[in-house]
Amino acid sequence: MDWNLLGLSFITVFLSELGDKSQLAAIALSGRSRFSRAVFLGTVAALLLTSLLGALVGGWTAELLPVKTTKILAAVGFTFLAIRLWHNSELSHNEEN
Repeated sequence: MDWNLLGLSFITVFLSELGDKSQLAAIALSGRSRFSRAVFLGTVAALLLTSLLGALVGGWTAELLPVKTTKILAAVGFTFLAIRLWHNSELSHNEEN
């Protein structure tokens, strides 16, 4: 096992999940429920499943597409999301005024 890759993956996911919407949802659910252990186990299971799916799809994509194509698709996707977020924020800003 590549311990460096394991550590890098752990640190990257841990830092990116801090303050994320899923963490806020877990806080809200545990605040409304008397069964905080069930909220914890459900949250952990959901994070594990989404991470597993991400790793499997990422591995499959890496075998199917060249790295350069994957990077271009990721750049186009992030650019599309940024433009869409910017456009939606402009629309909501105009509706407020």
